[in-house]
Amino acid sequence: MRGRLTRGGAAADEYTFEDVSVVMGTYNEEEAIGTVLSDVEEVTDGKAEVVCVDGSSDRTPEIAREHGATVIEQEPRGYGVAVREAILAPDRPVVVTTDCDDTYPMEQLPEFLALVNEGYDVVSGDRLYHGADAMPAFNRSGNHAFAALASVLMGTRVHDTTTGMRAYRREVVESIEWTENTGLSAELLIRPLLRGYDVREHPIEYRERAGETKLDPIKGGAAIAKSIVKVCLEERVR
Repeated sequence: MRGRLTRGGAAADEYTFEDVSVVMGTYNEEEAIGTVLSDVEEVTDGKAEVVCVDGSSDRTPEIAREHGATVIEQEPRGYGVAVREAILAPDRPVVVTTDCDDTYPMEQLPEFLALVNEGYDVVSGDRLYHGADAMPAFNRSGNHAFAALASVLMGTRVHDTTTGMRAYRREVVESIEWTENTGLSAELLIRPLLRGYDVREHPIEYRERAGETKLDPIKGGAAIAKSIVKVCLEERVR
């Protein structure tokens, strides 16, 4: 299957959804957060822990708590600050990141967990494999460009550097110092890959988002490209 970056091995333990934390940064996503959390609950039979790091001014945190999520409130300081807090907050052995805008397929969570149980340290959702038709054309072109840039700098072919849906073994997220904000999604793939962790890109469906995007495509894109270059160079000279 496309996107397999390393060989992988047999997992020492079989994780279940009781070992999984699904985490996300949330900011004014009241239109979609309930659907996302309901999907997580249905797919995992209510066994996965959900953690939201929230800086909203709308009903997002209230809705999240109604669905049983743990909500950590912080002042809005950007995507990476929230997600970094989210991935480090829980203590379960498998951490899954997602966005709260209903673009990512929670029904594929069992596939991600199965790949972790096969021995992968990071399972990264590849939105572009199926075309990502629901993604605006400008964003889609930008994501292809980010992947091309990262591939050249790393010397390893990757297909989707900025996906928000990934599964990590806890030791991966705890062993690396995460430094980026807007570009954290790319950093979360690049640093593990260049440090020799077993990383698998796995095709996922991508849906049209619910609610308004918070990222300026021009300024955000420039920040992501800068992060990719910075992180790749830092890892090359470690």
